[in-house]
Amino acid sequence: MFHHFLLHAAFQTSRWLPRDQRLKFQIVLFIFVVLFLAPQFYVLCRAKSSRYCEKPLLNNLVVFIVFSFIATGLAVALTLTDPVPKIIRVAYHSFGLFSFTCGLCTAILTLTAPQCANTTPELYIFSLVVSWACILSTDSG
Repeated sequence: MFHHFLLHAAFQTSRWLPRDQRLKFQIVLFIFVVLFLAPQFYVLCRAKSSRYCEKPLLNNLVVFIVFSFIATGLAVALTLTDPVPKIIRVAYHSFGLFSFTCGLCTAILTLTAPQCANTTPELYIFSLVVSWACILSTDSG
């Protein structure tokens, strides 16, 4: 639910601002997205990340990056529209369910792959951090 948590935080934060100042928030959101995606692409592009790992942590990272892009698109849609159309609300709540499933899979894959810490250390550490972020954000959502 980490992506859903970030999406919810962006939506609630944008509602604190007057409508005419939401463009400034979009710029801050863009900077945050770049900073959020940078470590994901860094780990993806590392040569060690492509080594053999018994669990599909690399595939999970790709799914996590896709979810990051979807969350970015939804964040832009949610923060720019007022009132929020029903179709976007449905997409937001559906994304929450898929985000929970992705977080659960990330946690299970990471917890069952301690041997990957030796073969793909950056990927394993990133998966471990993301797993904890997913677990902690599930309680907050």
